[in-house]
Amino acid sequence: MSDRALVVVRAGALTTVQDRGRPGYAHLGVPRSGALDPGTAALVNRLAGNGPDAAVLETTLDGCALRPRSAVTVAVGGAPCPVSVDGRPAAWGAPVAVPAGALLEVGAAVAGVRAYVAVSGGITVAPVLGSRATDLLSGLGPAPLGDGTVLPLGVPAGPPARVDGVPQPRPPAELVLRVTPGPRADWFTAGALRDLATRAYRVSSASNRIGLRTEGPALERARTGELPSEGMVLGAVQVPPDGRPVVFLADHPTTGGYPVIAVVRAADLTAAAQAAPGTPVRFVPVRRR
Repeated sequence: MSDRALVVVRAGALTTVQDRGRPGYAHLGVPRSGALDPGTAALVNRLAGNGPDAAVLETTLDGCALRPRSAVTVAVGGAPCPVSVDGRPAAWGAPVAVPAGALLEVGAAVAGVRAYVAVSGGITVAPVLGSRATDLLSGLGPAPLGDGTVLPLGVPAGPPARVDGVPQPRPPAELVLRVTPGPRADWFTAGALRDLATRAYRVSSASNRIGLRTEGPALERARTGELPSEGMVLGAVQVPPDGRPVVFLADHPTTGGYPVIAVVRAADLTAAAQAAPGTPVRFVPVRRR
């Protein structure tokens, strides 16, 4: 058995393997998937000396604990959280040397939702359709990690970054989502369109990698009935029968039958990955480019 491996001692609430995803397969019903906060995933890879395509771990709220079988360099970023090696405090947002057999503990998020853990050499589980990402909707890629899971590691591509730490965006105190009109905006009343642009929403605790669900005023339909299933894109704001908007994230379905009232700018979805339940949400209409 190779010593280039990582043992999951504590998997946490939800820890998955993620990379840049598998774009280009929507016509087969396969979502893009990949890290919800791709900028942070790329950053921790650079800090650990990996290339941009290396797979990392994405944790949810309460972190994880890992034990490498060989000495590795690790970088943790995203949601601020305590990091320790064999019980001794270690740096967050900077390269950390972890000896063989030592316990790396990534603690609960102090703010935000998702931490990203890069390990030198990257996680080298078998790729599916060109990606190692876990897709919660389709089931493609490795299953969410469990205690005792052993993850193979690749050969380090280069030395870790020579930095003490790097600035990272703080999780949003308010999630501002710029939106353009969706293909079914005409299925809603003028009052509903006004409510979406002016009323207060909050992130629901039912949110996940598939979609960010909201709590707030229900949006009133101008038309009854349902649509035949049609294509869905990343950032689509779909309105199910309860009238509360749902913003589709990386593991979203590629088709759906509920009307899409708006579409969120792609640049704003990274912040959505770190918006904790209860975070205020504002939808801000902008012109199409």
